[in-house]
Amino acid sequence: MSKGIITDGVQDSTRTGVLEIEGMTCASCVARVEKKLRGVEGVEAAVNLATESARVVFPESLDPERLVAAVRTAGYDARLRVEHQHHEASGGHVHESEDAAGSTPLRTRLLVTLALAIPVVALGMIPALQFPGWQWVSFALATPILFWGGWPFHRATLRNARHGAATMDTLITLGTFAAYLWSTWALFFGSAGEIGLRHDVVLFGPVHDATALVYFEVVAAVTVFLLLGRFVEQRSTRRAGAALRSLMELGAKEVELTDSTTVPIGDLAVGDLFVVRPGGRLAADGIVVEGTASIDQSMVTGESLPVDVEAGASVTGGTLAAGGRLVVRATSVGADTRLAHIARLVEEAQLGKSRVQRLADRISAVFVPIVIVLAVATLVGWLLAGQPISAGFTAAVAVLIIACPCALGLATPIAILVGTGRAAQLGVLVTGPEALEAAEHVDTVVLDKTGTLTRGAMSLVRVVTDEGTDAVDATRIAAALERGSEHPIARAIAAAAGPGTPATATEALPGRGVTGRVDGRWAFAGRPELAVDLGAEVSPALTAAIAEGGSRGTVVVAGGEDEDGELRARAVFEISDTLRPESANAVRELHEAGIDVVLLTGDGRAIAEAVASDLGIETVRAEVLPEGKLAEIERLRSQGRVIAMVGDGVNDAAALAAADLGIAMGGGADAAMHAGDITLVTDDPRGILTALRLSRRTMRVIRGNLFWAFAYNVAALPLAALGLLNPMLAGAAMAFSSVFVVLNSLRLRRAR
Repeated sequence: MSKGIITDGVQDSTRTGVLEIEGMTCASCVARVEKKLRGVEGVEAAVNLATESARVVFPESLDPERLVAAVRTAGYDARLRVEHQHHEASGGHVHESEDAAGSTPLRTRLLVTLALAIPVVALGMIPALQFPGWQWVSFALATPILFWGGWPFHRATLRNARHGAATMDTLITLGTFAAYLWSTWALFFGSAGEIGLRHDVVLFGPVHDATALVYFEVVAAVTVFLLLGRFVEQRSTRRAGAALRSLMELGAKEVELTDSTTVPIGDLAVGDLFVVRPGGRLAADGIVVEGTASIDQSMVTGESLPVDVEAGASVTGGTLAAGGRLVVRATSVGADTRLAHIARLVEEAQLGKSRVQRLADRISAVFVPIVIVLAVATLVGWLLAGQPISAGFTAAVAVLIIACPCALGLATPIAILVGTGRAAQLGVLVTGPEALEAAEHVDTVVLDKTGTLTRGAMSLVRVVTDEGTDAVDATRIAAALERGSEHPIARAIAAAAGPGTPATATEALPGRGVTGRVDGRWAFAGRPELAVDLGAEVSPALTAAIAEGGSRGTVVVAGGEDEDGELRARAVFEISDTLRPESANAVRELHEAGIDVVLLTGDGRAIAEAVASDLGIETVRAEVLPEGKLAEIERLRSQGRVIAMVGDGVNDAAALAAADLGIAMGGGADAAMHAGDITLVTDDPRGILTALRLSRRTMRVIRGNLFWAFAYNVAALPLAALGLLNPMLAGAAMAFSSVFVVLNSLRLRRAR
């Protein structure tokens, strides 16, 4: 497997990269690697045990090989990986296939060790099976178990010892070697070799018969339990990274060009035309040039329903086409595609660290030396109390084995790995653990209107006609006048009418409207003031429609000459930025969750209050400039509220950055997405509550993991020191604690 660092420019003076690390096993390993990386001048690093990688920020002038060298001085290994492999191949160490390097040997090691351990444990635990000289059989079987079966732990211990470090593996090595060497000494030089049967077998409590000092079953059972825990942990961690791996695998490997040639995806360039056949996967982001199809975007956006596209529509690489053939012009390829961007965001989030994880790392860094001292103190204490040396030895070994802080090191990163991966599947991109922590405490959501609650594009919502005028005909006439304009209001009317013939002899009146000839008669369309200026007759019904429509959006008055040559207004068109169909449900669900909702917009008060009334929002701040949005966020925060700002435009960027949590709509401006802590892949505002709920659930899992990891050590260490816990059970419990943390985190994969 290739390992290494992937770099991309993020500032003029620094670069950000992902450094994959081999050999870390616990939180104390994490602390050691971080310390070495941060010891390089100008480098900031956050190491993640679950992904076996580090996110580093380093100066442009720094040779990345120095980072690799720093990791190696800590006793671990790292190698470089080129950028295209990062996005098209593996997606990180935890995303290896089951038969990748390290996976199959661990399985084989576990099975062979288990086969050797079964007779050792049976002979040591069942008196009826003990025969003269059974200890020598146990010795013969336990020796390969210790040196070969436990080699992954001992190798890590030796590697760290060369650098003066002690880790979880140190405790495992000390505990198993102590039991083995003690038993070997007793077998060769003590009375244990002379006895034929052992009748003092206990599960809880030490062995007090000085003649029964053979603990080979402890060596065998502890090694098997630890290998099993490591194997389950590795398999489960792979499952935890399935979301990111599935994103990585979405990209097409080959692409068919319009000249019927097929080329590798790496040869596709921006501007190239490529073909997407029914059932095929889009090779890159682009614009549809020809054809119609239904696009399944579920893996990228979380939307279950396909989206119909035609010429002019934007499409996303990695999605599936059905029901039609498309010709697409590539607009983004390779690492610049939306899919690659999503994958980067997910991986960066999984590499980050929360405040609680940093605390756990600091505790784990000093935990191992304390445990070693505690084990020695346990042995000395038993001897000073006048107890047999075998009792003190057994208790000390149990302390060493049970105290390994592996669960503590996995508690936070594995939950973040699963939670952020599941969020990505649901169309929510989280930038890092800090966003999860902020989202958990949000009590007020501030919503921008345009592009967030509304579609962000003008459309015709109502037509009011004068008596004797057909609405369809009136729309056709107005559209004929507006067809040559690129103004959003003109385009909304033209789109509502559909294809048609443009007017002739048109004259644009800037800021007022347009005039021209339709069906041979002179006609006009524009602001209500234009009808007045032209002297057109406006009926009372149309006057009322103008007043009513103006309170909700923009009105256009259209009319022309009648058969008598009189100029009359015929229809009033109400154009507005319409609400998204999901907005009402989104606001209602936020209210039901106990979250206050505030509407913050630069639009006029009448329009803002009309939207708020339709959605059930009580607090409205209208006619607010970008700097005013920032001030409003700060005002709300000064009241002790925890604010989530939701927006999509450049004018929202400052407010998004200032809020406790910034949520950017996926279809918005890049500036908004860069300023936000969470990005919704779709434009569905219901994703806001999805993000908040998943964040809260992830943090609950993290706290549960940390509680059990801490509680396990706090409760188990005194039991072991007091001689109430057999070393074999201590090994099983230690292994189970890590597996429990992983399995508990995997529950997030079912989150909705």
